Amino acid sequence: MLVEAAVDTLESAVLAERAGAARIELCAGLCDGGLTPGTGLIATVVERVRVPVFVMIRPRGGGFVYAADELHVMLREIDAVRALGVSGIVCGALTAEGRIHVEQTRRLVDRAADLPVTFHRAFDFTRHLPESLEDAVLAGAARALTSGGQATALEGAERIASLQAQAAGRIGIVAGGGIRDHNVRDVIARTGVREVHARITSVTRGDAPGPPAALRLRKSLPHDETAWEEVDEAGMRRLIQQASA
Repeated sequence: MLVEAAVDTLESAVLAERAGAARIELCAGLCDGGLTPGTGLIATVVERVRVPVFVMIRPRGGGFVYAADELHVMLREIDAVRALGVSGIVCGALTAEGRIHVEQTRRLVDRAADLPVTFHRAFDFTRHLPESLEDAVLAGAARALTSGGQATALEGAERIASLQAQAAGRIGIVAGGGIRDHNVRDVIARTGVREVHARITSVTRGDAPGPPAALRLRKSLPHDETAWEEVDEAGMRRLIQQASA
């Protein structure tokens, strides 16, 4: 059984390997579902751990429908991380109709070349998982990460088992979503998967003093899973006009 650990810091990667994780999924912004990490972090993690490191390629949070410019960014990010010695890529793209965007995903897979590609949890955002599995195979993905379309892999175990049977060795199925030490054996038994994906964390606080009580840099993410923030051009223009007056 292979356990993949989702991490977003160097220390977490080292600790996960020490704990016995057989693969690392390296991201930035796990609180936003995972984004492409910086090249400095990627290079250092690859140097420091002996297990394979798969890197998330995702240019922003929110939904998984990407404009042409965003796809271009993702392709260039794959070029950059391949040069750093990673072992695999984690990515995926959807259509506005809630299907896997086979053409865009195939371009990402082709750019990854010899590196295996895991289609990430965008898989669970699609409207018909059996159809999506066939699309993932068509796009050339080596694996699909899924909770069976449910909040947790345990809740989606029956569907994951069905996907595992449907895959028939053509693509790997990785169970992920709410997997913990108290339920992992149940998930494995009920799904038949050979790979599980988990993020196991505890809150860590640094030694530096905190900011004044009224000062906060963090803010809540949009409640809508498909939403993200961009610059408000009109608002920025008004600010610049006022600042320049």
